[in-house]
Amino acid sequence: MPTEQMSASTSGTARAFWVASPGHGEIRPVTVRARGDDEVLVRTLYTGVSRGTESLVFAGRVPESEHQRMRAPFQDGQFPGPVKYGYINVGVVEAGPEAMIGRRVFSLYPHQTRFVIPAAAAHVLPDDVPSARAVLTANLETAINGVWDAAPRGGNRVIVLGAGTVGCLVAWLLGSMNGVSCTLSDVNPRRAAVAKALGVEFAEPGELESDADVVIHASGSPAGLIRALDLAAPDATILEMSWYGEQMVSLPLGGAFHSRRLTIKSSQVGSIPPGKRGRWTFETRLQLALRLLSDPSLDVLITAESGFDEMPAVMASLATAGGDTLCHRIRY
Repeated sequence: MPTEQMSASTSGTARAFWVASPGHGEIRPVTVRARGDDEVLVRTLYTGVSRGTESLVFAGRVPESEHQRMRAPFQDGQFPGPVKYGYINVGVVEAGPEAMIGRRVFSLYPHQTRFVIPAAAAHVLPDDVPSARAVLTANLETAINGVWDAAPRGGNRVIVLGAGTVGCLVAWLLGSMNGVSCTLSDVNPRRAAVAKALGVEFAEPGELESDADVVIHASGSPAGLIRALDLAAPDATILEMSWYGEQMVSLPLGGAFHSRRLTIKSSQVGSIPPGKRGRWTFETRLQLALRLLSDPSLDVLITAESGFDEMPAVMASLATAGGDTLCHRIRY
């Protein structure tokens, strides 16, 4: 990166990834505003691509009705573009309150080399969490919220359909719950090795029996949600964690759906589940995710890494055919 020019009104220049228009990304120069007394200047070490959501943003498939609700905390621009979007940033504090200088932090900032944010929005990483693994923080928060929404009980049989990053993290969390039997399932048989590394049982969808008390759907495919209905036992809950953007989803809600008394429930990381709001906040949930990231087995979920300059090509690839990619890490 070129030497930055400093002035009294700015903290210099930086580079950021923008969705210039649907399907087209660019790296653009940006001005980093001056830092206030209660703010920090952060130099990015890594960002992560939230493949499902960011692919929809890149393709311009955020419904107009969701343009405001889908805004990232530090987003610039508007959907469908130009827009600077993202929420998985791991960096180091270069300037700010003395106690934070030199500390590694996670923030919900887009893909940008340097930036200024409030100090309260920069969350210090635990010493035993490597910076490179901390790109899983946002996905792990989503998984925690999903487990809370699913609310499995002792003795429950749980199936997680869809072994993407979030589905794998949900299964990993459930695998540590005493009395809960969890199976991770995906149409890609190569996900079996990932499940094994996480200590989780794996089966392909066609191998599963229809005996689940809870089915958590995270495949992003309408066909997966239909299969979830088939796998649910009577009185079961199907928790939907996929987000489809503008895509319409048709479900077979005739037949035995009503007589089996099935429940389809949504989950969204933007809200703390009602039963948890008395004790948990966004900040304490994030701190829980950071503590859980001390487990080195989670490194299996980071399956690709690219340099920042490669982001336009990376996003074009992930939005069309991501292959076996789980978490794609961007190196700065």
